[in-house]
Amino acid sequence: MTAALLAGLLAGYGIAVPVGAVGTYLVSLTARTTLRTGVCAALGVATADGLYALAATLGGSALASALRPVLGPLRWVCVLVLLALAAWGAADAVRRYRGRRLTDRPRAAPPGAARAYLSLLGITLLNPTTVIYFAALVLGSQSGEAAGPVEQSVFVAAAFAASASWQVLLAGGGALLGRALTGHRGRCG
Repeated sequence: MTAALLAGLLAGYGIAVPVGAVGTYLVSLTARTTLRTGVCAALGVATADGLYALAATLGGSALASALRPVLGPLRWVCVLVLLALAAWGAADAVRRYRGRRLTDRPRAAPPGAARAYLSLLGITLLNPTTVIYFAALVLGSQSGEAAGPVEQSVFVAAAFAASASWQVLLAGGGALLGRALTGHRGRCG
């Protein structure tokens, strides 16, 4: 039981701590909105991590053998998707710079708590890094089916809790950043 708890905590923190695009977006979203919205978005990220941990424990060897042949092409697809998104963002930035329309862009209303949860859940489920991490977790640890349902449940709960604690910490940092930028000192320079 302790091994499952520690493995789940390590898996949860292992995917959550390296701050990438999703973590950066979470901090900026919370800075622009409220802590409540940020916490809901953080729980969306943690839910996706928990779902992948659940798939890793339930799928075990069957999922590992299904993933093994497509892991190489999956990495290349993820690379191509990220490169396409980067090229699209760069082209949009260059187009706006050339048109000098950097400041006259209309601002969309910030998302509410439910929309933030669903958005970050979807983004994290489609995040290639998360997919590859949990695929590697399944491939590297084929003892998932040897563990009983209690150990599997503890692993999934620990992975979710670890991810949630880190994501909520990021949301709290975003709230502090937003407060610092919109407070008296942030506005006056």
